[in-house]
Amino acid sequence: MSTPIIKVEDLAKIYQVGSQEVHALKTVDLEIEKSEFVALMGPSGSGKSTLMNILGCLDTPSRGKYLLNQNDVSHMDDDELADIRNREIGFVFQTFNLLPRYSALENVALPLIYKGVSKDKRIQRAEEVLHQVGLQDRMDHKPNELSGGQRQRVAVARALVNKPSIILADEPTGNLDTKTSYEIMALIDEIHQAGNTIILVTHEEDIAEHAKRIVRLRDGVVESDTKEASLA
Repeated sequence: MSTPIIKVEDLAKIYQVGSQEVHALKTVDLEIEKSEFVALMGPSGSGKSTLMNILGCLDTPSRGKYLLNQNDVSHMDDDELADIRNREIGFVFQTFNLLPRYSALENVALPLIYKGVSKDKRIQRAEEVLHQVGLQDRMDHKPNELSGGQRQRVAVARALVNKPSIILADEPTGNLDTKTSYEIMALIDEIHQAGNTIILVTHEEDIAEHAKRIVRLRDGVVESDTKEASLA
């Protein structure tokens, strides 16, 4: 048995809102293997965004354990979490999160600056991933000179630039039309086939169907966990 890339045990997240405690996650146990493609689904308030934030090392649990690549990240401080995020996780967001004054190439190279990579190597790697997402002829364009689909491709390239263990895609097609959504999901399929582990957060069934496993949350717990054989 291989060691899972993600393992969470008895995970809970409680927020204090005024005098009330809000249990966003009650108790979650989950294992994700290397190279899996998993969709997280659930209605508003189900806990899927909270779980995604914890898996992405953007937040820490109130209780329980989270092992990422066998590192216990459950109780790391902000600096340690930022370091793990930069090394292990590539993010793709619904809103692209690109810097408007930077070219596509500069946006993609940005995570490598934090990693201390030399300028020549940053440019070389950023060009490589922009080729991979089909934007070799748009490298010098700024976000406002690109279509929504092209902007999301830049965001996907930026997520790949550090060769992360996991790609976390949060509603990656939420701001795109149907045709462009299919193109972005085809790109994410290709990235998965190249061996990347992908966690996709979506509320759209047709987008989730690209995954090989669907984990559904409701009221802070895992309601169902279905693998591909049962998805067919």
